[in-house]
Amino acid sequence: MDTKNLAHYKTLLERQKEELLREIASHAQKEDFGSDVDSSDEATDEAEEAGNRLAIVESLKEDVGEIDSALEKIRRGTYGVCERCGASIEEEVLTTAPESAVCRSCKKK
Repeated sequence: MDTKNLAHYKTLLERQKEELLREIASHAQKEDFGSDVDSSDEATDEAEEAGNRLAIVESLKEDVGEIDSALEKIRRGTYGVCERCGASIEEEVLTTAPESAVCRSCKKK
């Protein structure tokens, strides 16, 4: 992959990472439900909301990890190479998901 394309993907990945980190920060803020829980249903709803928020944050952190891995590959000079078969990852795949670690064929398997 040429340097121009690498710079383009690096910029895309860095922007995506910034957006994800902002989203993580917004979800990580503990919501104040108040202390007037007057029913077990309300307490259950609040606990469920907190659990959902934590699940979202964990998923976003996984996405950040994939982006960090792709950025590291750019630094090492291995970006765009499928981790499974060693073939080049198709441009269409990288355009859609620049953090992709595998080619189209390996994704289908």
